[in-house]
Amino acid sequence: MSASADGHADTHGHHDDEESHGTRKGYIIGFVLAAVLTAIPFWLVMTTPFSKPVIALIIMGFAAVQMVVHMIFFLHMNRRAEGGWSMMALLFTVVIVGIALSGSLWVMYHMNANMMPMPQAMDSM
Repeated sequence: MSASADGHADTHGHHDDEESHGTRKGYIIGFVLAAVLTAIPFWLVMTTPFSKPVIALIIMGFAAVQMVVHMIFFLHMNRRAEGGWSMMALLFTVVIVGIALSGSLWVMYHMNANMMPMPQAMDSM
């Protein structure tokens, strides 16, 4: 390291925030969690211990947990990373996707309910 004109050490662009970068232990924990969260849904599909709708809900739950694992252990997203902006971007994305999905489901439900031919109209033909 070299000293700058004001007497402070020059770090050559190194960050003091080493916590935002992953460690080997963190990557191993993330990998094991991701592998387990993948293997359990495969086991559920292969053995079908529950009804198909229940298995589908369980798999969606495991998928949500796995997304959180990936964000924490591999994308290193937390409240301290990038001054909190990465978390704000994630929350904005979740809100926009939630609005788009709920709006799409609402439109499809009402189109199905209001545009389907009535049984009485089909009998008169």
